[in-house]
Amino acid sequence: MRVNVLALAALHVIRRPLPEVLREAVMEPIGASSAWRWHGYDNAWIELDGRKVQSMTGGGHWGGGMFINARDMARFGYLFLRNGRWNDRQIVSEAWIKMARTPGPANAQYGFMNWFLNPERKSLPAAPESSVTFRGNGQNIIYIDWEHDMVAVIRWIRVGPALNEFLAKLLAAVT
Repeated sequence: MRVNVLALAALHVIRRPLPEVLREAVMEPIGASSAWRWHGYDNAWIELDGRKVQSMTGGGHWGGGMFINARDMARFGYLFLRNGRWNDRQIVSEAWIKMARTPGPANAQYGFMNWFLNPERKSLPAAPESSVTFRGNGQNIIYIDWEHDMVAVIRWIRVGPALNEFLAKLLAAVT
């Protein structure tokens, strides 16, 4: 719910459909394909400046959410591995990324929205404490590891022991 409210608030502030903003500000600069889609719910249409605009959803429930291939997920993860920089262009503020990687007061494993942190390596003992995961519906995961200079896209795996075991094997293979 909080993600949906944030998306609606952002829509009112930016006054443009959020998928257009994401495409222009992030996805095109990182060379993402044109295959990704971001859908709102069927009942999430509002009137904004005289036109119907769909408010986006943060989750992949009831037909809404982002639909994205593994290559585009990897490019998105690589943007954050490089602290918001793509080639010579700063696309996302380093200060914002630092805040996103800061544990929240209610739960130390949460940063901003989809930033799942690994404080004291409790969530993923095999991974460095500084690593993060972005997690989507169906457990489509982007793993970002600054210590190993690595991004991995892991799809349709259970979070917990299965993900940790996979990461242990991945990190053993690269070290």
